[in-house]
Parts: sequence; structure tokens; C-alpha cells
Amino acid sequence: MIMPSEVQLFISHYWYLAIFVLIFSQEIGIPNPIPNELVLMYSGYLAATGNLYLPWVVITSVSADLAGTSLLYIIFYFFGAYIFKRKPKWLPISEKRTERLKKWLSEKGRKAIFLGRITPFIRGYTSVICGLLQVKARLFFPLAFVSALTWSVVCCTLGWLLALYGYKMTGIVEHAGFWIIVMMVIVLFLIKACYFTHSDKDLKRQEHES
Repeated sequence: MIMPSEVQLFISHYWYLAIFVLIFSQEIGIPNPIPNELVLMYSGYLAATGNLYLPWVVITSVSADLAGTSLLYIIFYFFGAYIFKRKPKWLPISEKRTERLKKWLSEKGRKAIFLGRITPFIRGYTSVICGLLQVKARLFFPLAFVSALTWSVVCCTLGWLLALYGYKMTGIVEHAGFWIIVMMVIVLFLIKACYFTHSDKDLKRQEHES
């Protein structure tokens, strides 16, 4: 997979605004020509070559991610029951898969929310399910922020490192899978050690309260 020239030009002309638009649109379900992970890797690549400032790339990415995931969460938090019962075809995923994800999130709690939010292809679905499950905002938004920051830093740093080692954009794409796996394993280990040191009693308690 090679970065489309149109996307490269879009980012080169509009910089941080382009990054925000691409990430936000895909977060709310609008298809993009390339995955957001590759957008961030390319942005990290541009930062390493001096065209962008890496901290601003991360801030832009986190902001776009939080804006998109918050919109999905709020919509399905307040209107999810109606959509699920009356308009199931409006759901972005099948009812069967929705039920499986709801069961997984209910059983695993915060760990599942975090992992779902950093996993390609189910990131947006996780926000939808959290809204349907009525996960409290005080639990969801901190996890949304931590996951957005983790995802953004990992992808941007990957592009930065590959650029520093002399890879062209095609090289970045070809080697992305290996480096993503390595960095995700390291980050997930650190997050688990630092953030998930206690149980998911809060999430289970709120399920009994609701």
C-alpha cells in the first residue's frame, strides 16, 4: 500500500488542519483513502524531515480523535437505545457483532475499552458500544484520552523513527507492520503496569447502578 499522492498533497497544503480532518472524519465513520494509522505515520515522517512539529502533530491527532469518539459516544449514549430497538440498520455494525462486543466490554471492563480504542477497525465501534452500554463519562473520557494519546504517539513516533533511518514513504509502509507490533507490545505492557493496577470495580458498580 502506497500513500496516495492526493493525500500527500492535501497534508502538504493544509498541514495540521488536514490531519485533523482526515482523522476526525474516519473516527465518525466517513471512509478515507488510507487508514488513520498511515496518516499519522506520514505526519511523523514529515515532522522528522522538518516540515511539521511533532508535538503539534500529536496534539492535533489527539484532539481529532477525542472529538470524533466523543461525538459517537454522546450520540449512542443518549439515542443508542432508540437506534438499537427501532432503527437497527443505522448501527455501524451488525446486531450480532454488537452483542458480542457489548458482552466483551461488560466482562473485561476498562481493559477492553482501552484495547478496543487502540485496535484498528474496531476503534469507532468501541465508542458506539460504550454509548450503548451507558458507560459513565467519568470512566469513558479518561480512557478515551489515554488511548488516543497512546495511539497517536506510537504511530507518529513510528513514522519519525523510520524517516530518521532513511526509509522512503514506501519503505515506511512496507515495514510498518513489524514496528507497530513491537511498539504496541511495549506500550501496552507499560500501560498495563501503570494504569490497570487495580480492578474494574467502578465499571461493574456503575452497571448495577444503571
